[in-house]
Amino acid sequence: MESLLVSTGVVALAEIGDKTQLLAFILAARFKKPLPIVLGILAATIVNHGLAGALGAWITSAISPGVLRWVLGASFLGMAIWTLIPDKIEDEETRIAGRFGVFGATLITFFLAEMGDKTQIATVAMAAHYATPVMVVIGTTLGMLIADVPAVFAGDKLANKIPMKLVHSIAAAIFAVLGIATLLGAGSGFGF
Repeated sequence: MESLLVSTGVVALAEIGDKTQLLAFILAARFKKPLPIVLGILAATIVNHGLAGALGAWITSAISPGVLRWVLGASFLGMAIWTLIPDKIEDEETRIAGRFGVFGATLITFFLAEMGDKTQIATVAMAAHYATPVMVVIGTTLGMLIADVPAVFAGDKLANKIPMKLVHSIAAAIFAVLGIATLLGAGSGFGF
């Protein structure tokens, strides 16, 4: 249950102000069809984070527990720093919409925008950290929806009222605590 709750909270916070949340704002403003946008976000996140969770599970089996502890600790600390750097949306990521409809455009652009994104990397790291990658993927998917669904429905009105620096600082602090705890061996009960 811890893996579900931590992964949900961390990704929900990390996603605020992320390029995929900005993409949700743009798609909502452009198409004004929230249901296919939300379903596209859900489908893209399940596929993307499912692959990331599988990679995290594989890493756990391929790397010795001692090395894994240092890699994960450093990864979480890197995520803390990366979270403090604001994202920008690329125009090409929104051009796909004209050819594939609202659902297809959302599915494709979210999947591509999430590739190598901090929430995908966090999913890999948390899936490797916890012995329950399925729960991590469920949690990270919930976290994405918690951050992005309000963006779809509230659009720019909500974006201007969220204290982005504070949210990013909280997310960075959580990643830093996870990194330090991992480096200090807090996960030793889990085998690393």
